[in-house]
Amino acid sequence: MTADAGRLERELADMIAGVSGGGISAEEVLAGEHPLSALGLTSLARIHLIDEIEDAYGVDIDLRGELPTFEHVGTLATALASLLEGDAA
Repeated sequence: MTADAGRLERELADMIAGVSGGGISAEEVLAGEHPLSALGLTSLARIHLIDEIEDAYGVDIDLRGELPTFEHVGTLATALASLLEGDAA
């Protein structure tokens, strides 16, 4: 994992902890032992997370193709990195 990927994972984990209302800690997210839905991330919290990601990184997330990436912070960070690289190109 690159430093940027690690940074993105940490930032996303903090966002997930925030939108969960404290129900999920960033450390639980980063441990990656369970999918986010199993940790208790609700569909409403997911929508808030998408909004935060779009606002923070200036990207648009297409929910039709991106939903599977929202179960683990690592895959979410990889998808976000790809979106950010696409914007830079």
